[in-house]
Amino acid sequence: MISVEQVGPLATIQDRGRPGWFDSGVGPSGAADLASLGLGNRLVGNPEDAAGIEVLLGGLVLRALRDVLVAVTGAPMQATIDGIPVGHASVLELAAGQVLRLAAAPVGLRGYVAVRGGIAVPPTLGSRSTDTLSGLGPDPLRPGDQLPVGRAPSTYPTVDLAPVPELPADRVEVRALLGPRDAWFEHAAALFEGDWVISADTDRVGARLDRRRGPPLARARHGELTTEGMALGSIQVPPSGQPVVFLADHPITGGYPVVGVVLTADVPAIAQARPGQHLRFRPAVFGT
Repeated sequence: MISVEQVGPLATIQDRGRPGWFDSGVGPSGAADLASLGLGNRLVGNPEDAAGIEVLLGGLVLRALRDVLVAVTGAPMQATIDGIPVGHASVLELAAGQVLRLAAAPVGLRGYVAVRGGIAVPPTLGSRSTDTLSGLGPDPLRPGDQLPVGRAPSTYPTVDLAPVPELPADRVEVRALLGPRDAWFEHAAALFEGDWVISADTDRVGARLDRRRGPPLARARHGELTTEGMALGSIQVPPSGQPVVFLADHPITGGYPVVGVVLTADVPAIAQARPGQHLRFRPAVFGT
């Protein structure tokens, strides 16, 4: 069992999500940066689908009510145990009564706390993820919450520390493919020209972009588009011309044209990008 003593701007329980419910109007949700949660689970010897804690910007304080093994990954929030700094993306031992504290991240947006055995809150539709759009899953964490920890797996961690690349502090570059509604724009390739900026209007649903430099995404066709399915990483363009890149809690349908789609492997980079950070799209190239 782990006790939540303080919470920063937002902390939620996340796993790999609940795919397979689109026909019921339910999106997959899950960790915004699946790669970082997956790394944390590997470090503590968990299966990939174990639930952990997603932390926005930092400020989370946890107290172990029994001995637990944890790892902190994602945005590099300086972790301390009883005030002593410990390594990022490393295996950490918390004895009963010890306190893990995460400071504010200097770069990046979301950090993850993986616990050996996983956070064992009751699943909803097969997942323990909090979906901030639909309200499914456990509530966001609050001080005083006590989180159950599942049974430790039979495998045991084989590394103490994982080398991870530093998150960019300036411009983020991601790969994208045009379509399926690029014909709705006068010059869809303008998506790849110049820079965009992550706006303050960004959350687990999506990251809204402002134009920093380059031509606008002007419509060639106007009117309403028949509602159609939306995928993770879809770049939807409302009438304002400010694209929205859909993230983990995105709606599963939408009526605005999608000019392109970010490759799934690059979605975590947008999930970690902060408001004010520059973003550049690159055309995805395969076979080279």
